[in-house]
Amino acid sequence: MDPTLLMDPGFWMTREWFAPAGFPGTLTDHPDIGGQLLFETSGSSGKPKWIVLSKEALLLSAAAVNRHLKVDETSRWGLSLPLHHVGGFGVMARTFEAACNWSRFESKWQPVAFTQWLEREKISHLSLVPTQVHDLVSTRQTAPKSLEAIVVGGGKLDVATGQAARDLGWPVLASYGMTEACSQIATQSLDLLDKPYQTGNIPILPIWKTRTDDENRLSISGPALFTGILEFSNGNWVFSARQSPWHQTADRVLLDQETLTPLGRGDLMVKIMGELVDPLAIEHEIVTLSGGEIATGTFAVVALPSARNEHRLVVVFAKSHDCAATHEVLQNYNKSAPGFRRLEQTVFLEKLPLSELGKIRRGEIVTQII
Repeated sequence: MDPTLLMDPGFWMTREWFAPAGFPGTLTDHPDIGGQLLFETSGSSGKPKWIVLSKEALLLSAAAVNRHLKVDETSRWGLSLPLHHVGGFGVMARTFEAACNWSRFESKWQPVAFTQWLEREKISHLSLVPTQVHDLVSTRQTAPKSLEAIVVGGGKLDVATGQAARDLGWPVLASYGMTEACSQIATQSLDLLDKPYQTGNIPILPIWKTRTDDENRLSISGPALFTGILEFSNGNWVFSARQSPWHQTADRVLLDQETLTPLGRGDLMVKIMGELVDPLAIEHEIVTLSGGEIATGTFAVVALPSARNEHRLVVVFAKSHDCAATHEVLQNYNKSAPGFRRLEQTVFLEKLPLSELGKIRRGEIVTQII
């Protein structure tokens, strides 16, 4: 879609529903979604569904982010994420809310060209995903002086890469969010930019209330929460309105004095030899052990069925991966890991299945190697 449409006040006032990616059907029987925005996502089962967000919620989220990052009418947002994801759409909502300037990176992603574009357009604020930050660091790009803040979302940026980015001048800020919350729930503050990069204790934006249950699963409540969900069932699109002011997520977190530390998705955890194991936590351990030579998002640890142990752990790389340091890192990991957390096999695929935002599609990996 044309992002200039989102700068028209009429877009935000109209009571017609809108799907930035296009919607595969009709919704004439759903008056409850008038004036709403539809974003496609996938649950843990991989079954597509559409999150329904009100325009008011998007703008409330945009205002909270803008205040947190000190965005005003003199700022300039850069758009380098697709508009049919809430991360990209949220950039334009923030631009509209702040009445500031913006520019879109029109070319195919390439870190050198992207850095030159940032400098030419004098971009002050950005939203990026970890893969993009990794590419900027690996090609040793130096950040333009105009940049004031980069919100990194869509996944966890590891400490080594985050610190390397800051050392090159990139003002990266860890964040935590989701489509159901119109993007950001917690984001690092600007005053943390002169401190070592960290992935935990992320300040929660003031529009959100948070709580956890006995298993550290996060629930959120606030004015930017989603309206409901559309799912396809028996040949029809069925709308289910949110029934509670609280939404329980599948994510596990630690809450401490208005900050949040992500622990991983509860629905990705598996039982091995009677023990609960988080494959994402193992990935982060491997990245740390490698000293950043193995980057987040370049491999995956997945669990396959096992008749004896319920599941077994497999680490998966693309065939193009540089194996020079990998073997030793994995050996060191297995030496220190208890039996139920050890990796039983290394698998190489032609390429890792990725989403448009660079997220690894774990379900597709399992399907390919099972």
